[in-house]
Parts: sequence; C-alpha cells; structure tokens
Amino acid sequence: MPPGCSKRWEENDMETSVKYEALKKIRDEVLGLMASPLYEYRTSNNYFPVIGEGSHDSKIMFIGEAPGKNEAKTGRPFAGAAGKILDELLTSVGIPREDVYITNIVKDRPQENRDPTPEEIELYGPFLDRQIDIIQPKVLATLGRYSMGYILSKFNLAAKNKGMTALHGKSFEAGASFGKVTILALYHPAAAIYNQSLKDTLKEDFKILKTLAR
Repeated sequence: MPPGCSKRWEENDMETSVKYEALKKIRDEVLGLMASPLYEYRTSNNYFPVIGEGSHDSKIMFIGEAPGKNEAKTGRPFAGAAGKILDELLTSVGIPREDVYITNIVKDRPQENRDPTPEEIELYGPFLDRQIDIIQPKVLATLGRYSMGYILSKFNLAAKNKGMTALHGKSFEAGASFGKVTILALYHPAAAIYNQSLKDTLKEDFKILKTLAR
C-alpha cells in the first residue's frame, strides 16, 4: 500500500460518515415535521417524505420542485414518468444517475400534484439549504421554474430571473458557504412528457453539464 493511502481512506470514510449522519438528521426532522401543511396528507396516505438520492460526494445536484405520487409511494425522487426522462437525459450525456444527487425543494407531496405554495417552499427550503452545504456540489442544476426561482433568490441572483424560456440552458456563478458553485437552469423533465421539442431542448441543455462538472 502506498504511503499515506490508509490515512486518506480513513479520512474519506469519516467524511462519508459525517455526511450520511447529517442527511439522516434531515430525514428524521422531515419525518416528524408536524408543522407542515402536508404532514397529515402524507401520514394519512402512508406516503414517504422524499429527501434525496444519489452520491453524497456528487459534483452535480439536481433540484426539482416537489414529489409526485410515485415518489411519495417509494420515497425516491423522480421515480415516475419524469424520472424516466431524467434518466434518458443523463444517459444522453454519459452521466450515471448514481453519480449525481437528486432532491426537491419541498420534501412531501402536495395534494393532487399541485404546485408547491410559497409557504411550503419557505418551510422546506432550509432543509435543501443544509443538503447543499453537506454535499457541496460544483453544479446546482435546477429543474423547473420554482426550483430556479428559489436557488437564484438564495444566492442573491433574483434579479437574473427572467423566466424559464429566457434562462434555460444558461449558467450563473455564485458563492456558497463552501466555495464557488455554478447554477444551471433547466426545464423540468415533466414538461417534456407531452412535448417532444422540449425533450430535444433539454438534451441540448444537458450537454452543458459535462463541461460544468469537470
């Protein structure tokens, strides 16, 4: 074994353990979040909160809006039709899904798959903020207008928000607690379910990820 390898591996294992425990704490807090207007809906339907999934050391974090029915049933983000499109998009640029981290702003399913309310985004947003600080990605890829709006506002770039049509495929540099991060605005994969032209647009926009995550 080369000198120093054992120590580096121990340090990596310790860092992984710290991240795991920090993310587990978020999960436990969300599980008991009785202050959420979505708590009773989740528990009465035997749904799960959807915290996130993927590599805790990922360079890319995808941020959606809120889980749908398939996600709430499984506890996994992007587990339905939109998830299949996301998988296809990742494959198109040669990025394995297990190498990225995928989450949402809102961790519980809103009724009837409605859009999240400003109050729900405000309540769940701090959990996402903590996930970003724990994982420390190089790229925050926002999926949809709510995610884009929240992240741009969080990093004091709200003035840049000209709408998804204008900003999709565009990136912005920002300063996080752990250093520089790039924000990439993307359409939500669900938008491409019935609109093939948007899928083509997404495929073009996803090509940017390969250069940003180096």
